Amino acid sequence: MYHYAGASQAIEELKKKGFTVDYNLEGEDIINHPDDFEIEHIYRYEGMTNPDDESTVYGIKQISTGDKGLFVAGNLSFEDNETAKIILNMEINDRQNTKKED
Repeated sequence: MYHYAGASQAIEELKKKGFTVDYNLEGEDIINHPDDFEIEHIYRYEGMTNPDDESTVYGIKQISTGDKGLFVAGNLSFEDNETAKIILNMEINDRQNTKKED
């Protein structure tokens, strides 16, 4: 699911829906077992004047446990963050699978 809202609004909405794990701090499980996670929500926020203000808030569910959490990625965080790279690949794979189903 893709939504467009301010990052702080997205975080608050997802917390209300039970997304409580902070995968920015607890990303080791995603790194070690990426196939055990799925993206349920994506919220994008684009800065009005500066592309560097872009951010994405992911609502992620661990399939085996049902635990749900958040990952917030800034525009440049995909460059040097292993968890962010894996989540980006998950998003790309999900898009490709969705296109195949259409």
